[in-house]
Amino acid sequence: IHQATTNIPSTSVDADDVLTKEEQIYLLFNAKRKCERAIKSKHKITEGYCMPEWDGIVCWPEGLPGRMVSTTCPEYIYDFNHKGHAYRRCDINGTWELASNNNKTWANYSECAKFLTHYNQNQEREVFDRLYLIYTVGYSISLGSLMVATVILGYFRRLHCTRNYIHMHLFVSFMLRAISIFVKDVVLYSGAALQEMERITVEDLKSITEAPPANKTKFIGCKVAVTLFLYFLATNYYWILVEGLYLHSLIFMTFFSDRKYLWGFTLIGWGVPAMFVTIWASVRATLADTECWDLSAGNLKWIVQIPILTAIVVNFLLFLNIIRVLATKLRETNAGRCDTRQQYRKLLKSTLVLMPLFGVHYIVFMAMPYTEVSGVPWQIQMHYEMLFNSFQGFFVAIIYCFCNGEVQAEIKKSWSRRTLALDFKRKARSGSNTYSYGPMVSHTSVTTVTARGPLALHLTTRLGPVSLNGHRNLPGYVKNGSVSENSIPTSGQELHIQEEEPSKNFQMEKTIPVVEEERETVM
Repeated sequence: IHQATTNIPSTSVDADDVLTKEEQIYLLFNAKRKCERAIKSKHKITEGYCMPEWDGIVCWPEGLPGRMVSTTCPEYIYDFNHKGHAYRRCDINGTWELASNNNKTWANYSECAKFLTHYNQNQEREVFDRLYLIYTVGYSISLGSLMVATVILGYFRRLHCTRNYIHMHLFVSFMLRAISIFVKDVVLYSGAALQEMERITVEDLKSITEAPPANKTKFIGCKVAVTLFLYFLATNYYWILVEGLYLHSLIFMTFFSDRKYLWGFTLIGWGVPAMFVTIWASVRATLADTECWDLSAGNLKWIVQIPILTAIVVNFLLFLNIIRVLATKLRETNAGRCDTRQQYRKLLKSTLVLMPLFGVHYIVFMAMPYTEVSGVPWQIQMHYEMLFNSFQGFFVAIIYCFCNGEVQAEIKKSWSRRTLALDFKRKARSGSNTYSYGPMVSHTSVTTVTARGPLALHLTTRLGPVSLNGHRNLPGYVKNGSVSENSIPTSGQELHIQEEEPSKNFQMEKTIPVVEEERETVM
């Protein structure tokens, strides 16, 4: 057997990429052009030898008469067994042997095509379907929860502060990351993924190069989708870094101005990724402008990956330093007051809370090289990454919003005001002389409201003292005294003050607006 090797360089694919049909077509045409150039460069073909040629898959070299010629299975065919060989026979007349049934050149690709069997295809498809389901469910749940969290932080004005502004930027970056992934999937993999072609054969691959290459302009949408995906992916990593920098600054900087550094944090979160993603897109368009840019282009990927890996490492170091400080503070604060196990439990709880916020799970497989798309190690790595990456936004929304004490207090106050307003309206429409006011019950006649305001006097008499003595039970009460401007106790206190005015006429003139103010407050 005469074994031949070709000088066609292979194109590598990242282990987390999916090779599309369009990209496979591009790789085949690229290999065909290189083969044709290599054949033309040969000055002389040995007489009596089989002629070198391109058969649609492999660039066959010249063959010795009467000998079997073998060549390695090409690596630019993604689903081929790259350790196998393809075979042809050169007959004694110096021509390639023909198949007996179809008058075409005979070739044996059985070793190359073993990964295209129905069994392996079903097995691999099952893994990809499971991974797709995991990250689709995860990103969908994260997207929904982050939208709710963003609306909550934006709706309540008392929650507007630098800390929550940074949280909202982080939420938006997670949402844009999820949306860009869904858009990229629709643009790239909607029925065009190579592994979804259920009965692909060697003849199918040969027929691909019979048609002319596709026009590159039709892939502009694909390039834009990939570029935006990389940008939003990078911004997500950098806003996680901003959260770490902000928390670290609060702990270690004595005089820290939130508003002064907010613009700087915003530039880090949105501006820095825009810089290196723009550089990557420019270099990619100049040096490796393939049909779609999700295919690995050698070392160009490091233009994006190095800044992202840097952000991950820096954030992990900040995480370790903050955990160190927390452990020290726990030992100092609880010295002699609790046992060691309780201190460890508190530290563990703080660590578990900080881990999703700092993206600590990125470190686990960061130093490990990607393996080929098969085997147990690859499956473990991909299931781990898909699970944690897709649900990270959900965990962040829970910790920063739904389990936040300030947020819960604002929601409870808003709900209490809404319930009180609805109850007030219902009682007013029914004409009842009784309505509930938190823990109090007021008995008034809605039909006795006149220009002199007897209802106002009665509300003043009933509500004034209770607002001072029973204010702890009213909705919206804040223990430290910072009562909301729209809360009920404020109106009650105003009513009581109005009642103590010495002039009765002055009191009669003032109480009607006060009752209107009380009604506006509870409405």
